[in-house]
Amino acid sequence: MPNVVFSIDQSMSMRDQKIPGHNRWHPDIPVADMVRPGDEFRVECREWTDAQIGNNDSANDVRDVDLSVAHVLSGPIGVDGAEPGDLLVVDILDLGAVPQQVGEAPGQGWGYTGVFAKANGGGFLTDYFPDAYKAIWDFHGQVATSRHLPGVRFTGITHPGLFGTAPSAELLASWNRREQALIDTDPQRVPPLGLPPLGDNVIAGTASGEVARRVAEEGARTVPARENGGNHDIKNFTRGARVFYPVMVKDAKLSGGDLHFSQGDGEITFCGAIEMGGYIDFHVDLIKGGMEKYGVTTNPLFLPGNVEPRYSEFLSFIGISVDHDTDTNYYLDATVAYRRACLNAVEYLKKWGYTGEQAYLILGSAPIEGRVSGIVDIPNACCSLYLPTAIFDFDIRPNAEGPARKERGKCAMTS
Repeated sequence: MPNVVFSIDQSMSMRDQKIPGHNRWHPDIPVADMVRPGDEFRVECREWTDAQIGNNDSANDVRDVDLSVAHVLSGPIGVDGAEPGDLLVVDILDLGAVPQQVGEAPGQGWGYTGVFAKANGGGFLTDYFPDAYKAIWDFHGQVATSRHLPGVRFTGITHPGLFGTAPSAELLASWNRREQALIDTDPQRVPPLGLPPLGDNVIAGTASGEVARRVAEEGARTVPARENGGNHDIKNFTRGARVFYPVMVKDAKLSGGDLHFSQGDGEITFCGAIEMGGYIDFHVDLIKGGMEKYGVTTNPLFLPGNVEPRYSEFLSFIGISVDHDTDTNYYLDATVAYRRACLNAVEYLKKWGYTGEQAYLILGSAPIEGRVSGIVDIPNACCSLYLPTAIFDFDIRPNAEGPARKERGKCAMTS
């Protein structure tokens, strides 16, 4: 087994670990450990909410989750010799749920998918599903099943939702400035347009005193993806993937977590993946001066992993940039088009006996494929959602007899 450079006791919160991680991006958070180019090592992770969600049949915990805690990240891991302007080469060697453990924390034999309430972040379809819902998934090796979504069984494509390097002080200031400007355009919006720095529940690694104060005042929330990587939620960041992260500070300071057992493209319910704690094994290297050599200034690059479920037949749903509820046309708006594709898939699954909430949870967690299919044919963008037919234990395809509607239980709901 690779050397563990960041360890987690899953019975304890991130704040109480022997070496705590962090839940804000800031260049001054001290490194937890150092590695060298060419090293292979393991990072252990907590589930992204620090295990606020339980293995039960109520979604009250999703409704009431405290997002000021999220995401709890493992690290930072310093890379010897890394300097601003380099590219950090990160190979994902292996990852998975917490090994050989069954317990109360997500990742200890189980995970969950949640629909967040509109008042607490919402999801991609929050105007249609404004309340909180949840599905618990049991892990059977590579396969997941859920008592809340009967008739569905699929192979997971495990991946980290969030990893990245530390921002420079200048880049951090830019994030805070531009995101606050966006928030100021509609400061009372629900859900909000962004999340500014917040001093509540800050975890700053081993920082103390003045450094800890700066992290609390200036540290960027971890919810969106940014130039340093961050919360990409790309399901193909799996075994065999190689990621090239821009280095903004000395030692690079690689951090992350938010491990997923499976996810559909878009993670549309907000925590639409099957969320878990666990481990991830890395190999790292450096390309000196790589940012200039390859024109990488505002983004990581990555080579997709070579491990994924073998689904060869899909039922595809099309969406165009028209809001059919108001009969409003939008100009080449891929967000509207993909939302429409998702809603079309939800309506289809309801015909087979699933509730809308169950269908929404399936689309967030199963290995669906989302594609921008047309972005030039004015005025309508066209997006498509590919749903693997083999994940169902019945034939989901249209037929002359019509859908075999059946009672399919219900997901966890709020009281």
